[in-house]
Amino acid sequence: MKVNRRTFVSAGVSGVAAATTTGLGARSALGANNRIRVASIGVGGMGRSDLRDFLKMPEVDIVAVCDTWEQNRNRAVEMTGGKAVAYKDFREVLDRKDIDAVIIATPDHWHVPIALAACDAGKDMYVEKPLSHTVEEGRKLAQAVTLNKKVLQMGTQQRSGKHYQEAVGLIRAGELGKITRVHTWNFGNEAPTGIGNHSTGEPPAGLDWDMYLGPAPYVPFSPNRFIYYFRWFWDYAGGKMTDWGTHHFDIIHWAMNVQGPESAFAVGHKYALEDNRETPDTMEVIFEYPGFIATFSHRDCNAYAPQSHDNYGIEFFGTDGTMYLNRNGFWVTPEMTIPDNSLEPYYLRQVRENRSPRQPWEDRYQATAARSDFRIGARSNQHIQHVRNFIDCLKSREKPISDVETGHRSTAAPLLANIALKVGRKIHWDLESEKILDDKEASLLLTKQYRGQWKV
Repeated sequence: MKVNRRTFVSAGVSGVAAATTTGLGARSALGANNRIRVASIGVGGMGRSDLRDFLKMPEVDIVAVCDTWEQNRNRAVEMTGGKAVAYKDFREVLDRKDIDAVIIATPDHWHVPIALAACDAGKDMYVEKPLSHTVEEGRKLAQAVTLNKKVLQMGTQQRSGKHYQEAVGLIRAGELGKITRVHTWNFGNEAPTGIGNHSTGEPPAGLDWDMYLGPAPYVPFSPNRFIYYFRWFWDYAGGKMTDWGTHHFDIIHWAMNVQGPESAFAVGHKYALEDNRETPDTMEVIFEYPGFIATFSHRDCNAYAPQSHDNYGIEFFGTDGTMYLNRNGFWVTPEMTIPDNSLEPYYLRQVRENRSPRQPWEDRYQATAARSDFRIGARSNQHIQHVRNFIDCLKSREKPISDVETGHRSTAAPLLANIALKVGRKIHWDLESEKILDDKEASLLLTKQYRGQWKV
């Protein structure tokens, strides 16, 4: 069965072609002279950030860059020293037989359509988070990658940070005791104007606006739906819940050894910002997982973070201690008890008697006994290590640290939170079948309609 890729894609992007391209899965990622030839699709802010670290990989050649805006293309070509060829249409990139892997750093709504086409074209993929725009298309991509035996790394680079790995190791070893509550947050203050209310008009010179929208409904150009700000419109992304929540819940799933929630409930609204964004400026989410509760708090109207924490992070609350974790490091506070004969609190200096003997927290991490909390994990490199892991897996054909199944699960939880927000009630999730139980309205939001030729 022979299918012209351009015709195939225009008729509907699909991973079904796996059945006719299984030979591609065994193809080595190494090109001539053991070089790995990479193309970058979507070279805006995050795309160029990815590109910088790929350019640092000694065995990688960036041979093509692609973007719907000429200004982005030119900047990316300049980063490669003029060596990369620039394209406006990603399909022309995928038609090149000499390209081994692609970076996909477009707006969220383009991730899966391009990744499925790349999979069909025999390319390995580094896909920015969130993996997908809907739960259903994320599952389809996971199936296609698996059937075609491709390597896909999602850009949840925190997994490649050594201090994240150490923190997760401590949690999974039971050092915090039984964890019943996990809390995540992102706080900022954009009040009152936010992103403003830019009117529609002509797109900037060199931008193919229709191609930028792609599978999303057509609307006139607006700066608020373009660079970075696209995140706050439902047609292209999922607000702060998917933008940062995917990072947070990726770590929660890893640390707590779970794959997804059992239920989700969310409340939120645009209460204070006087702009035309669609996603909430304030939002609270409660997830029920087997054995614990996880929450997410988002504010765009107040940046205060309690307990001298940063304006983002994760806290794990265990029976023996509490861990605060973010990209700058992690801290552990041993649990506090009050003796019967005193109202003064003190901090546990020994692990509980019913657990295997271990050194006290203070000795193990060389902290002073006078301190109640200890910084026990310093900031580590994350993004460049994540890229390194992907390149190594292109050669070994092993699963990367943020493989497609992991990425799908980490993305699905925030997407479920947004579904709960839109329907205004708690939804119950069956992880095995990936179905919302007994709620037809919510179930419809597991997928979406695609414009014109861009079908998944």
